Amino acid sequence: MARIAAVQLRADRGLEGNLEDAGYWLDRAAGAGAELVVLPENFAYFGNDNLAAAGATESFGAAPARNFLSKKARQLGIWLVGGTLPLFARDQQPVADLPLRKQPKPYAACLLVNPDGVEVARYHKMHLFDVSVSDENAGPDARDNGRRYRESDNYRHGGEPVVAPTPCGVVGLSVCYDLRFPELYRLLVTLGAELLVVPSAFTATTGAAHWLPLLRARAIENQCFVIGANLADRAHPKTPTWGGSVIIDPWGSIVDQLEADPGILVADMDRARLEKLRRDMPVLEHRRFEIVKAE
Repeated sequence: MARIAAVQLRADRGLEGNLEDAGYWLDRAAGAGAELVVLPENFAYFGNDNLAAAGATESFGAAPARNFLSKKARQLGIWLVGGTLPLFARDQQPVADLPLRKQPKPYAACLLVNPDGVEVARYHKMHLFDVSVSDENAGPDARDNGRRYRESDNYRHGGEPVVAPTPCGVVGLSVCYDLRFPELYRLLVTLGAELLVVPSAFTATTGAAHWLPLLRARAIENQCFVIGANLADRAHPKTPTWGGSVIIDPWGSIVDQLEADPGILVADMDRARLEKLRRDMPVLEHRRFEIVKAE
């Protein structure tokens, strides 16, 4: 039995304020016995209009958010999934004499930090949110109706799935818009994932319609625990986010869920139950198609 947790944030106070808020809720999750905690996507830099500069700072400079993740994981003795941060590739260096605002685009990088404060895994978000949100049936909460999102204007596409062993099971890393691509999750499970983490900044419109059904589907079809840690600010004037952070078991049952306020979710992950479900209903053994990665 392992205790897992999700943190839900607004992320509307700038870098220092966002890190302070994240630290507050991480302390409470650890105090509730959580061994692995997931922060939302872009928990530190949401709303920042120069992600290349932020990425350069995090990759080659003072790295305030990365140092925060390392410090909190070490201080609290937890495994920490650090939402996402803008980061450049490890072997990439800033272009000489080029202003930060004109540097190449970073990745949206999801870091897994161990209780020693060491980054043991790093996933670059593969699917970038380049869409127009205009659902005439979205209802009165659709504050972002008609809005066009172009995540690829600020980020590069990642290219590799990532899983990592932890005391809570093998973790499969994914981010937000990835949730709409079930083939990624089947590949993560093929690689051994038992716990799927989905740090997110789902919009208010798409979140109301699709957030929970997609998360439950990924849990059911892959027989995995799922943690969806979302930003929550449904009234934001420019980029409203849905919230609704949730922990789901391999049967697709909601273990616990938040609504629209900041907070934490804590739940026990029973790996024995997961293993029994996979034995009793061996869906993964009944597959008739192989996952073939596109070149």
